[in-house]
This record gives sequence, structure tokens and C-alpha cells, in this order.
Amino acid sequence: MSGYVAPIADMRFVLRHVAGLGEVARLPGAEGAEPDLVDQVLEEAGRFAAGVLAPLNASGDREGSRLENGVVRTPQGFREAYRAFVDAGWNSLPFDPEHGGQGLPWLVGTAVGEMWASANMAFSLCPLLTQGAIDLLSHHASPAQKATYLPKMIAGTWTGTMNLTEPQAGSDLGMIRTRAVPDGDGRYRITGQKIFITWGDHDVAENIVHMVLARTPDAPAGSRGISLFIVPRFLVAADGGLGARNDVRTVSLEHKLGIHASPTCVLAFGDGGGAVGFRVGEENRGLEYMFTMMNNARLSVGLEGVAIGERAYQQARGHALARIQSRELGSPDPAPVAIARHPDVRRMLLSMRARVEAARALAYTVAAALDHAKRHPDAAERARHQAFVDLMIPVVKAWSTDLGVEVASTGVQVHGGMGFIEETGAAQHLRDARIAPIYEGTNGIQANDLVFRKLARDGGAAAASLMARMRADCSGNGIGRSLAEGVDALETATRQMLASVRADPRRAASAAVPYLRLLGTVAGGWMMARSAAAAARALERGEDEPFHRAKLATARFYAEHEMPLATADLRSVMAGGGAVAEFDPDWL
Repeated sequence: MSGYVAPIADMRFVLRHVAGLGEVARLPGAEGAEPDLVDQVLEEAGRFAAGVLAPLNASGDREGSRLENGVVRTPQGFREAYRAFVDAGWNSLPFDPEHGGQGLPWLVGTAVGEMWASANMAFSLCPLLTQGAIDLLSHHASPAQKATYLPKMIAGTWTGTMNLTEPQAGSDLGMIRTRAVPDGDGRYRITGQKIFITWGDHDVAENIVHMVLARTPDAPAGSRGISLFIVPRFLVAADGGLGARNDVRTVSLEHKLGIHASPTCVLAFGDGGGAVGFRVGEENRGLEYMFTMMNNARLSVGLEGVAIGERAYQQARGHALARIQSRELGSPDPAPVAIARHPDVRRMLLSMRARVEAARALAYTVAAALDHAKRHPDAAERARHQAFVDLMIPVVKAWSTDLGVEVASTGVQVHGGMGFIEETGAAQHLRDARIAPIYEGTNGIQANDLVFRKLARDGGAAAASLMARMRADCSGNGIGRSLAEGVDALETATRQMLASVRADPRRAASAAVPYLRLLGTVAGGWMMARSAAAAARALERGEDEPFHRAKLATARFYAEHEMPLATADLRSVMAGGGAVAEFDPDWL
């Protein structure tokens, strides 16, 4: 497996010229995010990712986490890497200084988070879940709960998890059976089993704070009867230190396709009489509260698609530049050349590069909007940015993770037969990438969320606002014309989906994935058009000609090779999902 080098030049370009770091840095409380400071953060994060995390990626995959006599052991080097991660302050980057955070914008944290996931996706899942749990508690916990848990979690001394599903429930959380019985003094006794708990048990931090969905005795059936509880692995003593071990046990670790170093646990709560839990917020509003954590995680998981795509691209590019094979087409010289000089290999590399750059710019742009939604002094502006975030979260999650799998698969293809051999490392990227379209609600669920919750909720108002912003960036060149055609297709598809939601929800659901894919493709084209315009301005100023010419060429490739996919998806949307809706499942 090749090493990892953070693409800082492209990250800096996107932050400054596409996502609007300058505007974010003018928001209240974000004034410290000056370009020079952000550059230093990126440089230091890049060094940490390349020097500490990336070297553990392949070895962690081979060794995996293991359960020994009830104790989860992470692969060699992970405990030391996590301690270095915490000691360097990386876990606290985007959080409130009131509880020990550094107060930097989510936009900066997003760029840094991409580095962790590219360097070592299995490792990065631990701070990813902790970040989501911190966001949940920051919004919904009581002042006392915040004082107890947030400082340690923001520091990274304690980690967080998300405990949602159970063997019989899957994605239908209304079917969960875990019980929470009041036990006096604000405590509950939690009993039940949770599955697929990422970093649910480990040896890298001193405590684990589980966010657990459960039912109280008199709760109504279905999702309306779910409450949320804090269930720490070790109870917290009066002085804030660790108390007795809670009644939480790791039953087993899942044997997975990829991310072997990340311990995915089956957890049993209450085998010894009931784990002690503390309710967050009001009874029966647990699923509502958990969506704060889930939406945070969905943006981060979408970023995983970008990150693993970047890592796969770097590996494929390195191989294609070093692998000598066959003479160059049209050259009189019979000597073999690097395979990067062969047109189809170059096409594959360009497709990888263009998709990653488009998805990166979109994820960063949504992260910047999240900063505006949190910090902007004007309520109307906060609402406008939040509407954009709500609309685009399922797109970033689903479209980017699908691209991550496709890019990693293309990376295997660039390697040829060697890509199918584990020793090269290309296969690990594909195996690791495959979980992301499943995480935090499968991509089909994300498409339904986009259509039935986000699009239908406001009658397409947020989508119309987005398309107006896109049209403002449709210049007269080929890239701009391609974007304009894509927006036309998106506009037509949006009208069709709104009509289908009202007329026949089954048909709307059958066409939801093509609609989301169309929106993602066009949004990616919008990002590339903005990137091309910024690169053209930089060239006029005489700045870094090779970098900016490559940006223009990559944007042109996206316009010519990726944007036409929007037309194909439009045809699927306009068909209305009839073939799917009318196919009898018994015929399967």
C-alpha cells in the first residue's frame, strides 16, 4: 500500500474559493479562522495523518480488533496513535470553548476530518462517533449532563457511541425492544441488546459514553415511544472521575468485509440486573434527539466517500505513473511507457480525480452552510442556510459514498491484476469504502428522506433556491453550458418528483435514488463550474499555472463525462418508477 499525502493545495483552494472560508471567518465566534491559521492547521493535520495514522492502515486491516476474555483489543499501534491524537488536541477542534473546545468552524473540522478518514478510515470512525455524540449532548443534554460529559469527550479522554438498532429491528427503529425502567434519583435500569455498534468497546480511551435508544414501561408503540439515554461504560464518581463498571458487556465482534481495525460490537445491557442510564431531555423524544447525532454523522460519512476516493486515487495515480507497459499509442518510439500515458488509463484517473474534487467541494460547501446556520447573527439567514443543509445532507451522504465505492473500484482496475492482490492495498480501499453507503441509513433511505421529508416538506422551495444559485454560476463556456443543461434536467425532475409524491408515493419511492443521484451529479457540476471560474481568475493573476490549468481541465472532464449522466437519470425519474412499483415481489 502506498503512503498518503494530504491534498492540501486542493483543500485550501476549495476552502477559500468555493466553500467561502473568508465569509465563515467573519461569523461571530469564528474570527480565529484566518487563512494563515487554517493553513497551519491543515499542514499539521496532514503531517499527523501521513506520519501517524496512515502507517497503521494496512497493518490494522491485517491484524483487526479482537475480543479476548471479554476485553476488546485494538491492533498494535492504535492505542499510542489515539493518545497522540488526543494530546495534540485534534479531537477538540470544532467544539465550544466553554467545554474545552477550540471553537474553529465546522468547515475547518471537515477538511481535517477528511484527512483522518483518508489516512485510516477504521481509526477515524472513533472520533467521528464521539463528535456526533458531543453534538447531540450540546443540543439536548441538561446543564449538569453537559458539565459531566462534554469536557472529557471534547478532550477525547472519553469516546462516544450510537446505539440504535437491534437484531429484530434493522432500520425500523420503531421495533426496538431495549427497556429503560426508572430506578429513582433520575436513574434508569437499561436492559437489551444492540448490534452494529461502531467502536462500542475498545482499549484506546478510559471511558465510553453510549447514546442508547430504549423504551420506558408506559411508552407508546412505534417510534413515538423511544427515549434517549446516556449509558457510560464506567459510571462517573462525584469528583468527576471514574466510578464502578456499568452493566454493559461486549457479546461479540462482527467479522466484516472491511474496516477490520474498527471494533463493531454486539453489546448486551443489563445482564447483571440492569445498566445504569440517564435520560436525555424529555421522555419519548429520543429519536428526535438522536437525529442530531445522525445528521452530524451523515455529513461525516459522506466525507468518508470523499476521503477513501482520494486515497484510492492517490494509490492508482502512483501506480499508473510508475508502471511501465506497452508503447504509447501514436508514438514512433517503440519503448514501453508509464501506463498513465495510455488514454483509457488516463480516462480512469481523470474520472477518479474529477469525482473526488466535486464531492469534496460539495461536502465543504455544506459544512460552511452549517457554520452559517449555527453562527449567523440574523435569524432569517440562519434559517436559509439550515434549509440548504437539510436538503443536501442526504445528497452528500449518499452520492459521495456511492462515488467513493466507484472510485475505489476504478482504482483496482487501474492496477490491473495487481489490484486484485491484497498486498498492493488497492483492494482494502474498496473493502473499506463499501460500508459507507450502508452507514447511518442506507443510501436508499437517504433518497426517501430527500424526497419525502426534504423536498415534499416545503414543496420544493429549498430545491428551487438551490437551482437559482446554480443558474447564477452558469457562464457561457462549455462548463457553464453543461451546468445549465444539468439544472434544466434537475428542474424537470423536481417537478416530476413533487407530482409523484402527491399522486403515488410508491412510484416516487421507486424513482428516489435516480433523483438523488441526478441532484448529486448536478450539484457536483455546480462545484466544478465554481472551481473553474476561480481557477480562471487565478490564471489571469499569474498564480500557480500548473495547478490551476489542471483544475480547469478536471472541470472540463466532469462537464463532458459526468454531467451527461444527469440526462440518463432524468429519464429514470420521468418514467416514474412504474416498472419497479408494478413488479409483483412474488415474481422475484
